[in-house]
Amino acid sequence: MTNKILLILVLLSTSIGFSQDEKTSFTLQEAIDYALENNRQAKNATLDIDAAEQQKWETTATGLPQLNAAVDYQNALKRNVFVIGNEFLEVGPKQSLSATATLSQLLFDGSYLVGLQSAKVFLEISKNAKEKTDLEVRKAVINAYGNILLAEESLEILKRNISVLEKNLNDITKIYENGLEEEESVEQLKITLSGVKSNLNNVIRLRDLSYQMFNITIGKPIDAVTTLSENLQLLTEQNIVLSLLEANNDVTNTIDYRISENDKNAKALLVKLEKSKGLPSLNASLNGGYIANRENFNFTNTGEKWFGSSLFGVGLNIPIFSSGMRNAAMERAKINLEKAEIALTETEQKLKLQIASSKSNYQFAIEDYQNKKENLKLAERIEKKNQTKFFEGLSSSFDLRQAQTQLYTAQDELLQTMLDVINKKAELETVLNEISKN
Repeated sequence: MTNKILLILVLLSTSIGFSQDEKTSFTLQEAIDYALENNRQAKNATLDIDAAEQQKWETTATGLPQLNAAVDYQNALKRNVFVIGNEFLEVGPKQSLSATATLSQLLFDGSYLVGLQSAKVFLEISKNAKEKTDLEVRKAVINAYGNILLAEESLEILKRNISVLEKNLNDITKIYENGLEEEESVEQLKITLSGVKSNLNNVIRLRDLSYQMFNITIGKPIDAVTTLSENLQLLTEQNIVLSLLEANNDVTNTIDYRISENDKNAKALLVKLEKSKGLPSLNASLNGGYIANRENFNFTNTGEKWFGSSLFGVGLNIPIFSSGMRNAAMERAKINLEKAEIALTETEQKLKLQIASSKSNYQFAIEDYQNKKENLKLAERIEKKNQTKFFEGLSSSFDLRQAQTQLYTAQDELLQTMLDVINKKAELETVLNEISKN
């Protein structure tokens, strides 16, 4: 009985621990933090850094002492024969076993020195790629988060619109049945209601897809149940950061510039590598081993002799003539370096334009949001006045439907501008490589 109780407690504690670790509700920042650890692209970028670290050590180790051992066993199934007169003598041992060890050390090689520098640059490239990936993942999470909030807010607005339309339709139907209104008025409201319901169904589908995209972006299973703890209105206000429009335009701080600069540095190292191939290389080695020859396989017999040998050597390799091959390779490397320098300049100019464009887009999004808020207030007043006038018989159903359509358009436009504020800020932060403090 005691064992059963212990087992239940263990299973219960495990279940509780799992449920605590498995996060399902997210603020925007929590979603970003979760994605930076669990997004599949972010994980691969981290693994690329680990691989670059290993490659750096692999390159370094080629210039450190290397020790290799070899064991060689030979059995002469049919030995060579030496003829003396009418006699035939078998030559060589029946069986032999040798064991050797070789210690080698690279004393000088220009390409090795360049290789060490290249390994550092490659590691830096991997780190910059990780930073770039994290920025893109962050932007994708913000976009996915905003799309869900947009869909959820749209659903609430559409439900309220449907509720108002159904009440209006019910009222106008009663008036029509009493002969005080034309059938066209009922039909106009039915058309409007049908269109809003159709839009509602579409938004429901889009909301489900938005949740699936959000799950993929943060690194959760596509059908995981997740909820968002922020609302679109508050998030929009938090993302209006006017100081970001005054951010430094120095493109050398951006990740795209640094990636392009890394490429130029890598091409410069390739030029140095080709130059280094014309330098001598110097190696040293120390070899030692034992060999035993037997007629029978009795190598473990301590009474039999083993013969030792050792050898120390130094090798110098001097490149003299390559028929212009090394020179052609170096010139090609120089051409690639020149191309990388041109690409760096091009990247710098494009980044300046991109920063200016992103700032302009962000500023417009803020201004458009403020404008659409005022437009919605006007559209609500116009629609309300037309409702009153319609039921008082002072305006037609066509006028009411036009006012309702204008209201729905204003609602959609405001929601879209709210999302634009959030997304345009994320785009500007990404190109600036600057995360502002709200």
